[in-house]
Amino acid sequence: MPQHGKKYREAASAIEEGKFYPPAEAVTLVRQTAVTAFDSSIEAHIRLGIDPRHADQVVRSTVTLPHGTGKTRRIAVFATGEKLREAIEAGADVVGGEDLVKKVQAGEIDFDVALATPEVMGMVGRLGKILGPRGLMPNPKAGTVTFDIARAIQDVQGGRVEFRNDRTGIIHTAIGKASFDDDKLRDNFAALMDAIVRAKPSGAKGTYVKTVTIAATMGPGIPVDPVQAARLTVS
Repeated sequence: MPQHGKKYREAASAIEEGKFYPPAEAVTLVRQTAVTAFDSSIEAHIRLGIDPRHADQVVRSTVTLPHGTGKTRRIAVFATGEKLREAIEAGADVVGGEDLVKKVQAGEIDFDVALATPEVMGMVGRLGKILGPRGLMPNPKAGTVTFDIARAIQDVQGGRVEFRNDRTGIIHTAIGKASFDDDKLRDNFAALMDAIVRAKPSGAKGTYVKTVTIAATMGPGIPVDPVQAARLTVS
């Protein structure tokens, strides 16, 4: 197994083995253990008590982080007619209809978020196998299929992110940058946990939030007390 570098080992030494940190303490510590020379992203990893093999237990929703993710995201909009103009005026980076579908089919995926109007989903549906695995497929439940394109673009630019469990029942989501102060990261973390708890499927039994870990890019994971994390709410 590859050995971690000196900076990582020094950062990991600050984490008490076997301890589950209160959310506020974990947020402070995760910034201190960011080991990269660049502004690290801070991510939350939440393992849920669900069976992702069952469609009625899939957890998928969106949350607007009060302070954004700290990342500039390129937005693509699939639309036609007047909605194309609306998308351009609202600040979309990539717009198109059938032409954009063909570009994506050819491997041109120069965007981080995809939005679409309902009437073009017939053609956009052909991109499911391409955009789906990347988490980019527009979906009405996530608010990424809508006639109100301008509002959707504004929401994305304002910090709205989509989350969905992976095949092992874990949600991985960025909650900010190491350059954020503790209050901003706590607010974003609370917003995410609140949204995840609210999205609990009726079919989930037993403990819903099983483990919570936050970490900076290339930094060590910090275990968060899952009971306290599940009780976080947006102030």
